[in-house]
Amino acid sequence: MTLIDETARRVAAEDDRTPPHGRGRTAVPVAREGVARPERRRPGKAALEDGFDVVGALLAGVSVATLLFGWIAPLSGVVGWVIVAFLVFLLAYALLVSLRSGRLAVMNRIVTVLLYSAGLTVLAVLAFVVLYTVGRGIPALSNVTFFIETMRFAGPLDPLDVGGIAHAIVGTLIQISIALAITVPLGITTAVFLNEVGGPFARFVRTVSDAMTALPSIVAGLFVYAALITLVTKERSGFAASIAITVMMLPIVIRSADVVLRLVPHQLREASYALGSSRWRTVWKVVLPTSRSGLATAVILGTARGIGETSPVLLTSGVTAEMNTNPFSGPMISLPLQVFTFVQSPEPNMVARGFGTAAVLILLVLSLFVVARLIGGRGAGVLSDGQRRRARRRSQDDLMRIVQTRTLPDYAVPASTARPQENP
Repeated sequence: MTLIDETARRVAAEDDRTPPHGRGRTAVPVAREGVARPERRRPGKAALEDGFDVVGALLAGVSVATLLFGWIAPLSGVVGWVIVAFLVFLLAYALLVSLRSGRLAVMNRIVTVLLYSAGLTVLAVLAFVVLYTVGRGIPALSNVTFFIETMRFAGPLDPLDVGGIAHAIVGTLIQISIALAITVPLGITTAVFLNEVGGPFARFVRTVSDAMTALPSIVAGLFVYAALITLVTKERSGFAASIAITVMMLPIVIRSADVVLRLVPHQLREASYALGSSRWRTVWKVVLPTSRSGLATAVILGTARGIGETSPVLLTSGVTAEMNTNPFSGPMISLPLQVFTFVQSPEPNMVARGFGTAAVLILLVLSLFVVARLIGGRGAGVLSDGQRRRARRRSQDDLMRIVQTRTLPDYAVPASTARPQENP
């Protein structure tokens, strides 16, 4: 008898000696009359008691904070009131949840509340900044001349219907376009090199890009001023400002694209190599299309960093009140620099122009974000309606060509490829 047979015999003998109720079998519960079933919980949906706990904790937090700041303690300030109310809300909510749940459930609810509170705080801060900027800039934004005129013939004491920021809008678009034309191909190519090639030099490049991420903007402006303006052009220009913006955008795009390309599954590359594709064709046809959405996000992050820079533009582009569409000659002002110039004035009209310019800058960034989302928003393999129609049309054309050119029956082997018969 072999060892396997002996082991099987012992297991069978032990199973026969084990009583039926002690064996590892699943017992199906039987519904009994008069016993209420527990309420079924659906994932993702809160019960009515959870809503009562949240409302009760909110009322407790507001009430305690109001009593402390208005009656009991000599406290004042909106920020302090909000902090006290939130802390009391957390304590009250934990107490209410603990009355009918265990410690793990209490911790889960508290962490969920903290996460929701963080998200709401970010949204509230963003909404406050946008609404405050637009509200302060409405007197300037309500005039059409603000968007189509320049500040050539407008002074600090002129009304808001005189002068505008057309020259700053054009300057910003020109500078950011040049910066994107340099940053996007160079940044994505560098990220592809870091992921697909690697090696000691790739580690050195990654270290340098990480260090440049924390580079102060004034240092980038001073570098471009010393290397380009002082030695080459001898004057401030929009191109010099674009180079300074590129220096600020490039490390953001490289690091973001590097992280996105790392998320592409290696199985896709291996499948492409197995089909006979080369490395660079795999990168062009598989890796980049798969990470298109993430690469668009990387470009958005870099653009948002570069389009709002003021210090490097102040040192490299110069300040002007006239329209200049030539980035290689003469000063060219941008929207952030125009905001900085406007808010320095003590006149209310100039400050209103500054807030209006900031609102236009926010709208421009939002427009670029929407365009980038439309370009790279679809995931890998997700086709648009037009792409599906073109793919269907190509498939029909291929089918018609095969039907027209086919002369042999199905599964027949062409004579040119048939194996010659050997002589007997």
